[in-house]
Amino acid sequence: MSDNDDSKLVTFRNALLTGLVLLAPLVVTIWALRNIIEAVGGTFRPLFFLFLPEFLRDLPSLNIVWDIFSTLIVLLLVALLGYVSRHVFGKYLLSVGERIMLSIPGVNAVYTTVKQIVDTFGSQKRNLFSKVVLVEFPRRDSWVIGFLTSKTQGEAQAKTNQEVWTVFVPTTPNPTSGFLILVPARDIVELEMSVGEGMKLIISGGGVVPPWPRGNSRDPATPTPVQ
Repeated sequence: MSDNDDSKLVTFRNALLTGLVLLAPLVVTIWALRNIIEAVGGTFRPLFFLFLPEFLRDLPSLNIVWDIFSTLIVLLLVALLGYVSRHVFGKYLLSVGERIMLSIPGVNAVYTTVKQIVDTFGSQKRNLFSKVVLVEFPRRDSWVIGFLTSKTQGEAQAKTNQEVWTVFVPTTPNPTSGFLILVPARDIVELEMSVGEGMKLIISGGGVVPPWPRGNSRDPATPTPVQ
């Protein structure tokens, strides 16, 4: 076999592998959906379509149609159950479940830690963090990731005679504890990463680093002070 034939074979093999990689997610998704529809719809179809004529209900060509409708009905019922539970029984069930978890030795420590992390970085608490910043802590030339929480002027600024901002510096990998420090505004360096990316960076211990640069030519090693 000539070198030209070998080259064509390699090109064909690479194209085939590329096509398989592109099609694999679609095939797996279709396969999973088909199995879910057959499992859920096939199980509940006899209950939902008793009113249909037998010849129409048992027509093989329409089985997939009835399975899809049955699956949609089940999903709607589950969503309705979740809605009712959240508004009627949600708080009660959550309270009972929390008491049970806290009463199990060993499990209570894990549950408490996870709950603290979720509470600290939940959507409501996360809004307290307006910016991801760099500050020199605990000494000069030693930089840490922190979250800017407030620029409000108060007693601290009055007593220090300068503009100081409030920064929360979490610990790694457990960000539920940390240090609340008041830093002069001129010493705070703003980062372009989002608050969510900053959280991932801290929780991962630096293992998950947001991509940089972000569409500009500025030297990524040069910090940008907050204006």
